[in-house]
Amino acid sequence: MTDRDFQSVPVVDIADLASPSPEARRLVAERLGAAAREVGFIYVTGHGLSETLFQDLLVAARTLFAEPLERKMDWYIGRSANHTGYVPEGEEVFASGKIDRKEAYDISLDCPQGDASAPMLGANLWPDLAGFKQAVSAYYAAVAALARRLFAGFALALDLPEDHFEPHLTRPPSQLRLIHYPFDAVPSPDQEGIGAHTDYEFFTILRGTAPGLEVMNGQGRWIDAPPVPGAFVINIGDMLEAWSNGEFVATSHRVRKVAEERYSFPFFATCDYHTVVAPHPRFVGPGRPARYPPIVSGEHLYAQTVRTFAYLKARGVAAAEQAAPAFGQAARRAERA
Repeated sequence: MTDRDFQSVPVVDIADLASPSPEARRLVAERLGAAAREVGFIYVTGHGLSETLFQDLLVAARTLFAEPLERKMDWYIGRSANHTGYVPEGEEVFASGKIDRKEAYDISLDCPQGDASAPMLGANLWPDLAGFKQAVSAYYAAVAALARRLFAGFALALDLPEDHFEPHLTRPPSQLRLIHYPFDAVPSPDQEGIGAHTDYEFFTILRGTAPGLEVMNGQGRWIDAPPVPGAFVINIGDMLEAWSNGEFVATSHRVRKVAEERYSFPFFATCDYHTVVAPHPRFVGPGRPARYPPIVSGEHLYAQTVRTFAYLKARGVAAAEQAAPAFGQAARRAERA
């Protein structure tokens, strides 16, 4: 492991992950692995997704968030059975007690049949806005396919079989968030767009429209990660950190306060709800004990969601308690202190 004292986020062209050549795919995987170990954040180009998909998504988001609040509350996330729908400002409250300056709309894998044992699976709560479902569904499908390619790339980067994660990708409750940071001419000096955190899933695939994202390096300094035209930002999440026993780190990040209006579209790529995540034997041995207890992937996600969302607290929902450790760069620095 390195000190990760990086000053910028690396760019990796992943076009050859689709190459018929195993050697070409492995070369890309090596670059992904180096970035995941040294930074935990990566700009990826060569992904093959049409820019039209993103522009259609952006139009759908702008149309939705321009609606009056009373109308948006018709699709309030608290009306859903599987945590999908509109998230007004103030709905999410993190451990610090601060309220993020944003509104959002959450979409997951659309499973009309649901699953009583997996509370994040079910039918999406779709707004009745012309073209919204079509644009968002098309983007979700495309970025979910990209996530499968990246799962294969990360498996190779960890010197595991390319299809290592495939058995755990039958019905993953990966979530797409449409986030709107409204214009604020004079933002409060103590108010962030989103406070410092790590992502709960395996990795995140992000597109945004304006600067604001910052990444914490190994020395605790915040490094700017502005949008790169046509590129996605990929960051490692808690579950991939645990799976690799800290080989990859779920790097802490935040959205700083900015005056301009901003849209952001993170896709939180994960495995099936009941996947048990524990350090792979390849990363455990003499002098390198398992740093993470077994964690049920979906239960970790749901437990964090219950702690954050007001509507779930109001329902008195209890999430399964798991002995999950702290994740991210801040936790690694605390260990070294």
